[in-house]
Amino acid sequence: MPKEYRTLEEVAGPLMLVRDVEGVKYEELGEIELADGETRRCRVLEVNGSNALVQLFENSTGINLSSSKIRFLGRQLELGVSMDMLGRVFDGLGRPIDDGPEIIPEKRLDVNGQPINPAARQYPQEFIQTGVSAIDGLNTLVRGQKLPIFSASGLPHAQLAAQIARQAKVLGDNEQFAVVFAAMGITFEESNYFIESFRSTGALERTVMFSNLANDPAIERIATPKMALTAAEYKKKKKGMHVLVILTDITNYADALREVSAARKEVPGRRGYPGYMYTDLASIYERAGRQQGKPGSITMIPILSMPEDDKTHPIPDLTGYITEGQIILSRELYRKGFMPPIDVLPSLSRLKDKGIGEGKTRADHSNTMNQLFSAYARGKDAKELMIVLGEAALTDIDKLYAKFADEFEKRYIAQGFDTDRSIEETLNIGWDLLRILPRSELKRISDKFLDEYYDKK
Repeated sequence: MPKEYRTLEEVAGPLMLVRDVEGVKYEELGEIELADGETRRCRVLEVNGSNALVQLFENSTGINLSSSKIRFLGRQLELGVSMDMLGRVFDGLGRPIDDGPEIIPEKRLDVNGQPINPAARQYPQEFIQTGVSAIDGLNTLVRGQKLPIFSASGLPHAQLAAQIARQAKVLGDNEQFAVVFAAMGITFEESNYFIESFRSTGALERTVMFSNLANDPAIERIATPKMALTAAEYKKKKKGMHVLVILTDITNYADALREVSAARKEVPGRRGYPGYMYTDLASIYERAGRQQGKPGSITMIPILSMPEDDKTHPIPDLTGYITEGQIILSRELYRKGFMPPIDVLPSLSRLKDKGIGEGKTRADHSNTMNQLFSAYARGKDAKELMIVLGEAALTDIDKLYAKFADEFEKRYIAQGFDTDRSIEETLNIGWDLLRILPRSELKRISDKFLDEYYDKK
């Protein structure tokens, strides 16, 4: 039986000081029992000699310090896991919120997980199809990769997140695939949108969803991505599944970190965020990957909204250091009505070359990808020149490139949030667009592929 203490002293917001404790450990869970028998959960944030600073998962309203008692449970935050989690919706602490029955867990896992030995990591090299041309064709997602989406206030990253969760699949026979979707600090309307979107398309059956609302406590928001990754790790290790983890919005998670740090009166770092935010984000992102000799993988798409559209803000800045590239959403494309508004030129998947080619996507993929990038960049330059000097100043070939850029945005990027394109469709649309240009301009594609695809109309 856990020892009980009646030495609750100070309360400051969600924080509480407990004196004269023994054997209490960092991040250990506790229960506070009020005079009327109500219990509230807490977690140890700091231990200093015989004093413990705890943070409440619920609010501190109504707690009478003199008549309340606390007991420490001797364990950290855990998630009860089971294959029955597929198709279910949980809150940020792993409790069902979809009116379904409680999960009967096969085991309970520490949400902090076990780090992957760097020497045992396997290099990501298999293609994951998202059904989104701007990602699959030009910034390809590879199993075991961490590929964040950089968005901004007002841009439709929620719709893109839902689209990827609905459409993502691994190509190949007998491959088990699941999605773990964690939403942090979202509104009730957004949560309902995600749930109904997955349910109406049948995608919920292969998805585990964790939903933390904006009015839920900050401590729960900090736990949400760890809960999601624990569920993903269970499916990867126990069942050898390939799991895609989508985390939205990392900015809300980082703001919760800052809130807790401020409550603890820690010395702030850049923009008020704690100095350990890099380490904290790395402890989440680095749980993705593959292990040598073991089936299954965890691929991660963290989504974050950049405050003031600033790529140098600490959250996107630190995320960029830890992850392998970024998908950037463009306000300019959004204003034009092109959905999803993915700006392919500054976007980058550092591992894309490992996941494409013969046997993975198609042999011509690498050549056409490089040619599309080159042609689109030149087409955008031609359009800018046209704005400054007028169309008459452009050469005939520049006019073709300008036309290519317009058609590329309309047909390749602007596919909408409900269109699921196979990699074959994406590559074929790329060839249709390249035929706008004369064959002599396609210098990045080998003659073998030009003979096979360019001349085939």
